[in-house]
Amino acid sequence: MHDFPLSHIRNFCIIAHIDHGKSTLADRLLGMSAAVDKRKLVEQTMDSMDLERERGITIKAKAIALPMVVNGEHYLFNLIDTPGHVDFGYEVSRAMNACEGALLLVDATQGIQAQTVANMYQAVGADLEVVPVANKVDMVAADFDRTCNELDSAFGIDGTSVVQVSAKTGVGVDDLVQEIVSRIPPPVGDVDAPLKALIFDAVYDDYRGVVVYVRVREGVLKKGDRIAMMATGAEHEILEVGVVRMGLQKQDRLKCGEVGYVICGMKTVQDVGVGDTVTLAKFKDSIEPLPGYKKPQPMVYAGVFPTSAGDYDALRKGLQKIELTDSAITYAPEQSGALGSGFRVGFLGMLHMEIFQERMERELDLDLVQTAPNVTYELLLNDNTTRFIDSAGDLPDVTTFKEIREPIVRVSVITPTEFIGNVMSLALERRGQYLNQEHLGRDRAMLSFKMPLAEVIFDFFDKLKSGTRGYATLDYEPIGFEESDLVKVRALISGEEVDALAMIVHRQFAEGRARNLLKRLKEEIPRHLFVVNLQAAIGGKVIASEKISAMRKNVLAKCYGGDISRKRKLLEKQKKGKKRMKMIGGVEVPQGAFLSVLKVENN
Repeated sequence: MHDFPLSHIRNFCIIAHIDHGKSTLADRLLGMSAAVDKRKLVEQTMDSMDLERERGITIKAKAIALPMVVNGEHYLFNLIDTPGHVDFGYEVSRAMNACEGALLLVDATQGIQAQTVANMYQAVGADLEVVPVANKVDMVAADFDRTCNELDSAFGIDGTSVVQVSAKTGVGVDDLVQEIVSRIPPPVGDVDAPLKALIFDAVYDDYRGVVVYVRVREGVLKKGDRIAMMATGAEHEILEVGVVRMGLQKQDRLKCGEVGYVICGMKTVQDVGVGDTVTLAKFKDSIEPLPGYKKPQPMVYAGVFPTSAGDYDALRKGLQKIELTDSAITYAPEQSGALGSGFRVGFLGMLHMEIFQERMERELDLDLVQTAPNVTYELLLNDNTTRFIDSAGDLPDVTTFKEIREPIVRVSVITPTEFIGNVMSLALERRGQYLNQEHLGRDRAMLSFKMPLAEVIFDFFDKLKSGTRGYATLDYEPIGFEESDLVKVRALISGEEVDALAMIVHRQFAEGRARNLLKRLKEEIPRHLFVVNLQAAIGGKVIASEKISAMRKNVLAKCYGGDISRKRKLLEKQKKGKKRMKMIGGVEVPQGAFLSVLKVENN
């Protein structure tokens, strides 16, 4: 393998909104490299999960080393492919810290989208050299001038610096390679300094344990070194180092400025903190770690239960298996009176949860019930300590805490100007506070709101898409917790409280949502041979109720004529039987009823 001087290495990532062509451009660059076997190229070569291919999205950040010949000279491009979705923002920020530059990819047919803006701000925050690229210029609907105007009004990028490419057909990609060499600075670092390397990703391999992806900032990493992780303090011996091509390629060492992998025989991804600093064990007390390490914080929680109690162990093993490849998932056992034994699982966001659901169904082949998602709340207790809860069932009695705080996010929506009114009214209905509005070109605007996360995950995205005919794009970032007038709505079926149906809602929506919940339960729960009372209550006060009438056999059918007392006697007998039946058989609640909480509307 060619040994490249620092001046001939370029480390960069591609940032863009979902579906703007990141993975296609990555494929095109792979195809241009001499080191890649063309026969092994498939669409979305770098997206290794089936789910990534099917949905056309990138879920995990990946790195690949591409030797390139530019103007007769040998260069090494380290390309880090990043996810575009907000849920994986932490992965994007770590990947950016491993680079010196970024290609800002904008679809020329769609223009700037919400994620583009969020990722651009992250790139500027990470002090990267940004090369703007307009993709899909070969398409009839492409409007390059409009894209340049939007880049200028949103970020002050001069239209003359925008590179036009079509990743699918290969038009303009040669020019882009030239621009990467001339505009993205080479890495800096000292080979003789104490080792400092940033972990920007880790994946689990069934045969070799955890493969850790690193960017070496200072010093050299080689096989046999004893390394230490600075955040966890764990020490390991390096069994193998190398670079990533179409697979892992062993090397003697990785020096500063290079990106590659390290294998130490670690057994779980939890042993590795993404964003952590690796150094040699002998230096661990004497050097400062690289900045920016934090543990990814789950934003959304949901209960996962097996439909049959016998599958509990299989579910536990399945969660352990998924956790090996997805370190951002957290889970803890949970007991529910209605659904039995299961787990409370924490996710980074709604897309993360959806992907988890699909992986569970595919990889485990289990029949599962997932409760409605909800967020983490912060309680200020009477003794001035704080406590976090992630389900309505955990909320203690109101006398034990002073206030309840909910997570607040800053929401950015990019929409055609004709739908501004719809977006405004939808956000204000969902307790949003208007922050500001920026125009991107003539016919599109970016609106910013401050909103409770619980309202965003509820059904905001679906309503936004229908209110803007699918044109709006959404991005959100957490900004902290704020006190709010929240109450716990309890659901009672025949006087029995069902913890799985309890929800924490704002007081102004409590009655409407409770009434809608009961209406849905009434549709979902089959009629029994006795009357079933459905109630929703806040504390001891019932705020909504519904009745499911009994199925009745016509016991008077055989009474034709005769005294009325005969009929009354038969009806009394039936009434006694129903009363006894109600005491013996409980109300059967199908699983659809538990999921109906998700679909409850406000009004």
